[in-house]
Amino acid sequence: MLLFLYSENYFDKNKFLEYNEIFSWNEKRFDELKAKGWIEVFRPRDYKKNKRAIYTLSYKTKRMIGSMYKKLSGEEIPESPSANPIFLKNVSYTDKVYKNMIIEMNKFIKQQRHLSQE
Repeated sequence: MLLFLYSENYFDKNKFLEYNEIFSWNEKRFDELKAKGWIEVFRPRDYKKNKRAIYTLSYKTKRMIGSMYKKLSGEEIPESPSANPIFLKNVSYTDKVYKNMIIEMNKFIKQQRHLSQE
């Protein structure tokens, strides 16, 4: 849902509900996304002028989706602890496994980039 809305920039609740029909039934989806900060009001409803509310994705949503697109397009995943909490010292075993895989993926990306420049 958020990926679709990312391409829309601004939308009203009718547009949201139109696309929502594709997903499994959840009549609270819009309110939940709004309450959790994924969607925010761009222009509130104006009863006097008979204008509906317009919504947009929040800053955190746009950053999350942008980050996901970067990873899918082959950009490196950050390895610094400040940018990626998996690289902190006290993490779970699973996070350590993920960390090692990220390091290997980044090595492969750097190698591919180096080969394509030749």
